[in-house]
Amino acid sequence: MKKILFQERASQDWYTPSGLPAEVLAWGTPVRNLGVGASGKVGLLDLDFSVSGGATRLVNQFQQLPLYVFHPLYIDPKRRDMAFIYLLQSGEGIVQGDRYRLDLDCGPETAVHFTTQAVTKIYGMQDNFATQIVNLNAGPGTFVEYLPDPTMPFRGSRFYQRMIFNVDPSATVIVGETLLPGRVARGEIHEYCFYYTDLEARSPDGALLFADRLKLGDGLGHAASPGLLGSFAILAGFYVITRQLPPSTLATRLHDALAAETDVLAGISELPNKCGVFARIMGHTSAIIEAAMKRVWGEARRVLFNLPVPDLRKM
Repeated sequence: MKKILFQERASQDWYTPSGLPAEVLAWGTPVRNLGVGASGKVGLLDLDFSVSGGATRLVNQFQQLPLYVFHPLYIDPKRRDMAFIYLLQSGEGIVQGDRYRLDLDCGPETAVHFTTQAVTKIYGMQDNFATQIVNLNAGPGTFVEYLPDPTMPFRGSRFYQRMIFNVDPSATVIVGETLLPGRVARGEIHEYCFYYTDLEARSPDGALLFADRLKLGDGLGHAASPGLLGSFAILAGFYVITRQLPPSTLATRLHDALAAETDVLAGISELPNKCGVFARIMGHTSAIIEAAMKRVWGEARRVLFNLPVPDLRKM
């Protein structure tokens, strides 16, 4: 089990992504009032999981508000050993100068589902930007799901996220993310300054399996541009990182499942290095996208583990 010193966590090098893109650094202006690193501006989660007594347990936990978690729940009747972790945030949402970092270490043979309780709101910003780092380690024989609720960037918001998934060849990791257009009732349709994410999957020796980048916003390609979302309002990505099934077989099953969702535009691709498959889904309403994501998630669970989708007990 790793030991992180307080001085390390207090350093901006710890909670700020290294090598930020130039488009993000251009907005690195000082934050008036509560600046970067001030109390309540740095959210940290460091969670370690291992198997004990026939179930996955949270064995090490460090949290710093505004990020926190409660005890794991065991709510899947078909996988009583699987720990369900709700990633929580105090306050209304992400604001200028916020820096979040999540380190999620899933030890051998663990089964963990990560989600949130509600939509993540990113507020409009006068100064600077906000960032989030997600480091997830999936050890040998693990089954990990990282499926947060959608993200809603408000008008004028600036957000950069870096996600790195270290995946053992015998592990399965399911990842899903949904981007909403903003407060549609107020006429916001992708009017954020920028929404920028980098996702990488790597093997235990550090070799890159695949990388995916999404850049939307002023000067980066407006979401409504042809070749991006066009007339669609909502974008979702769904990744299944696994070597437990040939990618072609898994791609076919997910394609057939999404074909039943006639209100979305979707595509399925095999990931590089034969490490799984990827789906991109676009739709006009959050309900349509939610249904499509639930269907493709359910099909992935069925084909890989013969498991249905559990009730996450969200209102």
